[in-house]
Amino acid sequence: MTGSAIDLRAVQRAAPGLVNLYKSAGDSLGRHGLAGGRAAVYLVLDYSGSMRPYYADGSVQALADRVLGLSAHLDGDGRIPVVFFSTEVDAVTEIPLDGHEGRVAKIAASLGHMGKTAYHLAMDAVIDHYLDSGSTLPALVVFQTDGGPIDKRAAEMWLCKAARLPLFWQFVGFGNTRSNQFDFLRRLDELPVPGRRVVDNAGYFHAGPEPRRVCDAELYDRLVGEFPAWLEAARRLGIVRA
Repeated sequence: MTGSAIDLRAVQRAAPGLVNLYKSAGDSLGRHGLAGGRAAVYLVLDYSGSMRPYYADGSVQALADRVLGLSAHLDGDGRIPVVFFSTEVDAVTEIPLDGHEGRVAKIAASLGHMGKTAYHLAMDAVIDHYLDSGSTLPALVVFQTDGGPIDKRAAEMWLCKAARLPLFWQFVGFGNTRSNQFDFLRRLDELPVPGRRVVDNAGYFHAGPEPRRVCDAELYDRLVGEFPAWLEAARRLGIVRA
């Protein structure tokens, strides 16, 4: 088993503020049998109007930082592709290790009106980026949202079609845990296999109304907890070859 894609010293040089996150992510990967593994890591961020408080209080930046800390173990390019979405895809960009501080706010400041939530357009943007990249690695897509999609049928259809690609979608909910806005994501997580999709290619957990209060260890365990089972099933079916 090889080591992390980017070693600790390189993280210390490029992003000293992420060192503790990097260490916590490494511990979680070890607990889940993923130490030394390789994967492309994507981040999808909800830019709908109801997300405004989470951008203002730093919750979105904090999630991006945590995902960067995880990605440094799995992918050696030192950056994560990021899709901002609302009614449309607002931006497809990236956040690098050596320029992560305040990056989310800078990107958000350049975007337009905060709309609604079109999951399927964001998913399509990730799929296009992955296919265009030519990567043969499996991909872990961290998909953050604070509500259900405007087109549930399209979101479900995209997830089922994407099950034949080496992409695992880990949905993360921000907001009131009792809100029925997340009923759809719970159903999406439980779509039957093989009745609707060839493999279970999605997970879901709720980070609550104060997502920054979720400790690093718990967050990383939830981000990667279902990834190993998907990897095993996807390799068995020939979806993942790396």
